[in-house]
Amino acid sequence: MGVDMWVNMIASALATLVCAAFVVIYHVKTTWWRSGTGRNLMGLPAAIGLLFLYTVLVTLWPDGCFAVVMRGVRTALALAISALIAQRIRILLQAQRESRNRTGV
Repeated sequence: MGVDMWVNMIASALATLVCAAFVVIYHVKTTWWRSGTGRNLMGLPAAIGLLFLYTVLVTLWPDGCFAVVMRGVRTALALAISALIAQRIRILLQAQRESRNRTGV
């Protein structure tokens, strides 16, 4: 592997660890599963962390059956991240609509 691949893999591993730290801390400190916002706050860094983990794994094992399976996993993660961002847009618009509808605030 060249220097660029090592740097990419190390940065991706760091991003995986940071996302995993958020997921663990958020799980321990909150009841995130009780609201759509909490589930979104948990789901997005989990999915992004898994995407970075994919980068690390496919860098280490770039060929063969494992790489083919991991490309399918990457596609599923891209769809999951898209769905989570769409959910986040819906949460944002709902929150803005609720704040406009408040009177006397």
